[in-house]
Amino acid sequence: MCDRLRKLIQLKGWPLILLGWLILGGCGREDARERLVFWVFGREGEQVRPLIEAFELEHPDLRVDLQQIPWSAAYERLLTAYVGGQLPDVAQMGNSWLARFAELHALEDLGTWIREADLDTTDFFEGVWMANRIDGCLYGLPWYVDTRVIFYRTDLLRRAGYERMPTTWSEWSRLMHRLVAPPVGARYALWLLPDWSSLVIFGMQNDAPLLGARGAYGNFRDERFRRAFRFYLSLFGARLVPLSSTTQLGSVYQEFARGQLVLFISGPWSVGELRDRLPDSLQNRWATAPLPGPEGPGLSLAGGASLVIFRGSRHPEATRKLIRFLTRPDVQLRFYELTGDLPVRRSVWQLPPLRDDRQIDGFREQLARIRPLPTIPEWEAIAARIHYYAEAAKRGLLSPEEALTMLDREVDLLLDKRRRWISAGEYHPAAHD
Repeated sequence: MCDRLRKLIQLKGWPLILLGWLILGGCGREDARERLVFWVFGREGEQVRPLIEAFELEHPDLRVDLQQIPWSAAYERLLTAYVGGQLPDVAQMGNSWLARFAELHALEDLGTWIREADLDTTDFFEGVWMANRIDGCLYGLPWYVDTRVIFYRTDLLRRAGYERMPTTWSEWSRLMHRLVAPPVGARYALWLLPDWSSLVIFGMQNDAPLLGARGAYGNFRDERFRRAFRFYLSLFGARLVPLSSTTQLGSVYQEFARGQLVLFISGPWSVGELRDRLPDSLQNRWATAPLPGPEGPGLSLAGGASLVIFRGSRHPEATRKLIRFLTRPDVQLRFYELTGDLPVRRSVWQLPPLRDDRQIDGFREQLARIRPLPTIPEWEAIAARIHYYAEAAKRGLLSPEEALTMLDREVDLLLDKRRRWISAGEYHPAAHD
């Protein structure tokens, strides 16, 4: 008896599945099945195989050819495949890439299918769902969600006189000043990821429209973004945050364990890092919290990855079955157990072990307040310039006003082609204002 047949017999309702299996030829004629090509990137590609095997057992007439590709090569491989007409049927796609492939008309609009399939869209977190909508079309089905929250040492917060993380910028700032003073005496109160994300989040929390005029101009001199920029720079000016994590801090997790760092902003991957790296004596002394905002609980960004179907697929019905299977609540829970990636459906968070894990409560609360980044193909280039000018300002190489002026100027140049297309009536920007 072959392995696949043994697995079939272990399933509920196996007699009907077995009948289908025999009709299709059983163990010796697997090639008769309809074949899909599924590209999966990074760690997910290494972990998703058990789910694909379960899908094939539920659909014995389908076979999924899983191809694993490193994240570092994924974007180029997709573009090369598009140019060569060799795209797969279905793929995982980072949400910030969706706009580029939508612009190329490479993706199937899933909107009509979602409505006809009666999928419960309200079960998905709204922010990550909106990240898949571009120009009124739905180009991906969210697979897992990524966002930023605060990780903190609960024992050191209590020593500073706080039982919970504050919810406003002013309260948060007061807490950080207490953390670097006795009796806590931490070297730094907070660490920020060395990229653009924290500054952009502060701007979004302040309701700053990052782009203006139909997503065709930079809008970083808007007073709402200026206020966020001032708050961001004040953290470095007060030495609450290391100016350079490489030369001034070293290992974030090591300094967090030593109590020289009390708070840091990061994503879901840090949950696993802390559980692997901290000694047993500290495993119950850390927690997560949603980000504070200017006047109350703040927004965070809606990142993660979605499942897309390419327009050239010759197996549209089969690919829809696959992406629906992979976003089913029971499969989402198994995916979380395999990868640690956060489920996109609210109902999965009501199930153990997610329901009972208090250390990820910060993610549970934050996911109700996430917002997508601008869904334009130029966003990654714009984000790189935001990081560049933020670095120049916090190191005193440019004044805040000079940095924002030069940032707007460069973003305008990046968006020049978009403006010309808009003027010619050839393009409709998809930015979320």
